Amino acid sequence: MTPRRDTNAPFRALPMFADCSEHELSEIDRLADEVHVEAGRTIMRQGDLGQEFAVIVSGTAEVVKDDVVVATLGAGDYFGEVALLEAVPRTASVVAATDLVLEVIDRRGFNTLLDDLPQLSRSILRGTARRLTELEAECQRLRHELDDLQQGSTT
Repeated sequence: MTPRRDTNAPFRALPMFADCSEHELSEIDRLADEVHVEAGRTIMRQGDLGQEFAVIVSGTAEVVKDDVVVATLGAGDYFGEVALLEAVPRTASVVAATDLVLEVIDRRGFNTLLDDLPQLSRSILRGTARRLTELEAECQRLRHELDDLQQGSTT
């Protein structure tokens, strides 16, 4: 017997959805569309207005800011999460380095889901707050590393 695939897995592992119930995760999964992207295609362009959020199921993508690759993303990574909450210009482009499979959620559908499941907002806020705390700690660590490097180069 083949084990049943966990369709909620792409979302369950994300910090912003970490506090969601199984029911909430199922509703998020129901809302998401599986999208296949060919290598070389630009998925999101820096400066464009954000409308959707994506989780990488398989493949790799490059994050490009001002024509410089600043990060490589793989399975389990995500991008465009701010677009779920606010229509703001993209701060970087995302380009498929390999063929990709994505789970994509658009803002309009996500807002409808929040209206239908008001408790989901609390779950997402808790997950987002936890992620912001982690990012702040990472920024502090990087600042200390930079300070250490700068002090080392002056001695």
